[in-house]
Amino acid sequence: MKTLSTLTFANSYCDLPDTLGTRVTPQPLDNPFLVHFNPLVAEKIELTSITALDPSFVDVFSGNATLVGLSPLAMKYCGHQFGQYNPDLGDGRGLLLGEVITSNSIKWDLHLKGSGKTPYSRTGDGRAVLRSSIREYLASVAMEGLGIATTHALAIIGSETPVAREKIETAATLIRVTESHLRFGHFEYLFYSGQHAELQQLADYVIEHHFAELATTDSPYAEMFKQICHRTAIMIAAWQAVGFAHGVMNTDNMSILGLTFDYGPFGFLDDYDPHYICNHSDYSGRYAFDQQPSIALWNLSALGYALTPLLDKTEIDHGLEHYQHQLQQQYSHNMRQKLGLTLTNDVDSVLFSDLFQLLQQHHVDYSLFFRTLSYITMTDLPHSCSLFSELFPCTSDLKKWLDRYQQRLLLEPNDNQRLAVMQQHNPKYILRNYLAQQAIEKAQQGDYKLIDQLMTVLARPFDEHKDAEVFAQLPPHWGKHLEISCSS
Repeated sequence: MKTLSTLTFANSYCDLPDTLGTRVTPQPLDNPFLVHFNPLVAEKIELTSITALDPSFVDVFSGNATLVGLSPLAMKYCGHQFGQYNPDLGDGRGLLLGEVITSNSIKWDLHLKGSGKTPYSRTGDGRAVLRSSIREYLASVAMEGLGIATTHALAIIGSETPVAREKIETAATLIRVTESHLRFGHFEYLFYSGQHAELQQLADYVIEHHFAELATTDSPYAEMFKQICHRTAIMIAAWQAVGFAHGVMNTDNMSILGLTFDYGPFGFLDDYDPHYICNHSDYSGRYAFDQQPSIALWNLSALGYALTPLLDKTEIDHGLEHYQHQLQQQYSHNMRQKLGLTLTNDVDSVLFSDLFQLLQQHHVDYSLFFRTLSYITMTDLPHSCSLFSELFPCTSDLKKWLDRYQQRLLLEPNDNQRLAVMQQHNPKYILRNYLAQQAIEKAQQGDYKLIDQLMTVLARPFDEHKDAEVFAQLPPHWGKHLEISCSS
């Protein structure tokens, strides 16, 4: 394990054309302090947790000190926001500080979110607030615990710097660690600005650093696009199965590595509602929960169009078809695991659709229904209706569905194995908005214990955590109706 001063840094992105970014120095925060540190993320970059206790850690990641080897850069990109192309995008409140190279030659981007104004801040102040930093910090832990590809967060630095949002809040920085910060919007920027030679350079960079096995194929750019489509399909299928809504699926928020990226007004389903909109600024419902698969396809189509200097239409169509096939296949696999089905049968699609209709009709808590179901043996299913009484009435429709589910399970080879699989794929703990809000409110008062507690259960959401049952309960009524926006 290493300290900050002994980490090995690189700045390979800075070797790309200057048009892809601007060197910027972070703006210091007033009276910064450590809010929270994630030792599991520190391990990824071989950083010892003791480093968090060193005052230089806070100084470096609050903009009050520099670290030899880092070359902070605000990345330039563009994108389609709510379906409309916007050329004036880029890192408006964050900086790519550099890259950590581990002893195994693994490259990790080190990014400082909330570092102050950049040339791409537009009318913004370049700051992040403690509220949004905590939400992303907890979300990245939750998604990794669920086995969903995501960016990571090393630490949160708080401060006394005031920032104006809907009200005056305090500024914070989030230290983000991930394999890459490249977005669909990077390629869109180079395409729409006519920088096609630079676009090819960026594609070569992506292949060299992230898809090296594609370099020797006959069509490396086509294979790169197919790989991006593949990873995006895996990510979206995981979102839909676990009930996660991103909220702002603009192309500048889409990772070329299929990582859940740029957490803003995200939300996990409480009551099952396929039309759930977690972003109160999304007036048309463009990014509603049930729209995410088609929006991802739309975004991939936009990326494919941006890659037309490198790909022909057949190659783009092939990648998009691969996305649709992989999404359907992976989602079916994920949902079968949630019901403990190892075999396929013609009745399965109707069984699933009737279940979703039942959950929607009775406003049933999505996660708790599946978790409750994962404890009930096949022989007990016909008499288990009362076990769902806290979630919804013991209706005749529920009884009929449970009977049909039992009949379907007669085809499965091992009931104990079914229950084990279900308990490994139906989380007991998810990051509900009200839990994040409670952690934020306590943190704003200087109490970070709830962050600690949530980190523990979210990192292992399928475990029982007998001392944390309160986090697995139905949310209060007020907790289901919190308004979450893009404001940070």
